[in-house]
Amino acid sequence: MALDTAATAWMLVSASLVLLMTVPALALFYGGMSQSKSVLNMMMMSFGATAVVGVVYVLYGWSMSYGGTDLAGLIANPLSQLGLHGAVTDAAGAFLLNDHGVPVIVDVAFQMTFAVITVALISGAIADRVRFGAWMTFVPLWVTLAYLPLAHMVWGGGILSDQGWFSSLAAPIDFAGGTVVHINAGVAGFFLAVAIGRRRGFGRVPMRPHNLPLTMLGAGLLWIGWFGFNACSALTADGVAGLAWVNTTVAACAAVLGWLAVERVRNGHATSLGAASGVVAGLVGITPAAGAVTPVGAIVLGLVVGALCACAVGLEYRLGYDDSLDVVGVHLVGGLAGTILVGLLAKDTGLLYGHGSAQLLTQVLVAVVAMSVSLVTTAVCWFIVKQLVGWRAGVEAEHLGLDKAEHGESAYDSLTTDRLATPLPPAVSHASSRPPRAVDEVLEILKEA
Repeated sequence: MALDTAATAWMLVSASLVLLMTVPALALFYGGMSQSKSVLNMMMMSFGATAVVGVVYVLYGWSMSYGGTDLAGLIANPLSQLGLHGAVTDAAGAFLLNDHGVPVIVDVAFQMTFAVITVALISGAIADRVRFGAWMTFVPLWVTLAYLPLAHMVWGGGILSDQGWFSSLAAPIDFAGGTVVHINAGVAGFFLAVAIGRRRGFGRVPMRPHNLPLTMLGAGLLWIGWFGFNACSALTADGVAGLAWVNTTVAACAAVLGWLAVERVRNGHATSLGAASGVVAGLVGITPAAGAVTPVGAIVLGLVVGALCACAVGLEYRLGYDDSLDVVGVHLVGGLAGTILVGLLAKDTGLLYGHGSAQLLTQVLVAVVAMSVSLVTTAVCWFIVKQLVGWRAGVEAEHLGLDKAEHGESAYDSLTTDRLATPLPPAVSHASSRPPRAVDEVLEILKEA
């Protein structure tokens, strides 16, 4: 196989686009949705995840997902290509090529960015209440125990691949990460939101997004970056990549319309936050299906996913968990919907195209296994972090904001420094028995504490 410079350039650009999805796109999207006193902390969680996962992936991440001997279909041998030994060049020093004529080191770069964005997505479910040290301890644990094994199971020839458990029914379809990325991150976000607990004052004190223009800018950058995420999952610049590009676009467009229609009927307004969230929901939904459905099928999928996710984001108030930035409502619900809808809409194997229910059943089974893997491994990671460093920021830290408490900074000095620097009343900071004379937020903190 000769070097294909065009395909190599395509994958390098796409890898850069996927990296852009985390920093700055996700950082801006989540940062705008956070409270003003914790926006820097929220953005730092994306930057911190990128820093940790990049190092882990080179050391053993690639080997654990793709590089070594398969171990029971669950992982590859993490030691076989430790530090990318044997993955970059052959004995003569020539760069190793994959089946598309692209250097394997470019594959490493591309897959690394998927690991980065998956971990970073989880942070939105636990915004405004988690110590930064706890997050930085969780990231390497979770990417090792949850992401890398699931990537091997689905894409590396493991139990959920086209050679795995359900291949006798139909080859599972996860074109770019419905299970590996979105279901995985969504389940993790849900578990952590429940296990760590709600923000103090949740449901009683307003916790609105502080900067919607930042959120919309982040959503637009995510949309652009997603073309690298989906189209490049064809692994070369060909017709499948073009189909994935078009499907990604129209699914996002349709999801915005579906989300805004639900908002309009339910609340009487079509909001900018709804439009930004609809974009992301559509992108999540089409991710597993981008190379398997027609453009019309992508529109149908986007409409359904947009409407479902718009309904799902309100579940946290009914069920009592605090998913701060709608990771469950968008990524878990959108990832599940997209993964299952492939069984209906896949042109070559889908039920609605007259091919029977085998693909649909396979997609459901794969989704259930992926959820189970993520739930168990996330629980293990949560327990380890709880024992080592503890998760929860203190009462005073949540009141002041995590920017000040965790990083010694504030995003908007001219507007918020005086307010954030104001010490808590004695009754809060010293557990005095005298009732405090404070704003409603402090009263709610006292009740929660």
